[in-house]
Amino acid sequence: MSVTLVISTYNWPKALELVFKSILNLRVLPDEIIIADDGSDERTKVTIDEFKHKVKVPVKHLWQEDLGFRKTIIMNNAISSASGNYIIQIDGDIILHPSFIADHIEEAQHGYYIKGSRSMLSADLTNTIISSKNIQISSLTKGVGSKINASYLPIFSGLFKGNHFRSNNLRGCNFSFWKHDFIAVNGYNNDLEGWGHEDIELAARLTNLGIRQRQLKLKAVCFHLFHKINSRHNEDINFKKYLNAVRKKTIRCKNGIIKE
Repeated sequence: MSVTLVISTYNWPKALELVFKSILNLRVLPDEIIIADDGSDERTKVTIDEFKHKVKVPVKHLWQEDLGFRKTIIMNNAISSASGNYIIQIDGDIILHPSFIADHIEEAQHGYYIKGSRSMLSADLTNTIISSKNIQISSLTKGVGSKINASYLPIFSGLFKGNHFRSNNLRGCNFSFWKHDFIAVNGYNNDLEGWGHEDIELAARLTNLGIRQRQLKLKAVCFHLFHKINSRHNEDINFKKYLNAVRKKTIRCKNGIIKE
C-alpha cells in the first residue's frame, strides 16, 4: 500500500500552517502529500513552500484559478494525479492526532471506504490556537466539542460499527478510500456547483458500486478549526442530486474526472 494525503484549501494559510504542524508530529507519514488549492492567493503558496522544506515526503501543490467554489474539480485533479493507491482526504483546517495516518492505514480494507469523525473547536479556542500556534489539544481542552470524537481510545474503537450502507453522513474532512474505487465512479461530480453535499453524493455512488462504509471513532482523531459558514445558496439543488444518485443507483457521474 502507498498512501497519498490530499488536503483541500482555499485562502486560509494560518489554518493550513497548523495542519502542516500537525503533519510534522505524525507517527507515520503518508508517502506523498497533495494540496488541492481552489484558487488561493500567494500567501498560501508561501506557506506550502516553507512546509516542503520541513517534511520528508514529496509535496505537490495543485492550484486552479479562483472562479468561485469549484472544490470538486480541484479534488478530481489532485486524486487523479496521486501516486498512492490509497487516498486519505482532509480539509485545510483540520489538526491531526499523531496517529491519524497510522490509524487509517491500519483500518483500510478492500471493499470499504472509511468515514472518520471530527471534533469541532469553538471560536475562542480556534483564535487562541491560531495566535499561539500551540496545537496540543485533547478531549479535556476547554472549547473542544464532541468529547467522543476528540477521544483517542483505539482499544474501544471496534465498538462503533455504524451502518455499512449509509452515505448521507460522510464528511470529506476525514475520509479515506482506494484510488481505484474513486476512479471507478468517475470521482467527484462536477455538476454539484457551490458548497454542499459533494461528499455524500460521491459516497452514494461508491455504495452503489458495492463499496461499504466503515465508521471510525476513537481512532484517526482530528480537530476542526472554527470558521464562518460558507454561502449555501446551492445546497438544496446539490442535495437533490444526491437523492437522485441514491434513487437511480447511479455508479458513475457523467461530469467527473472525465466528462462522458
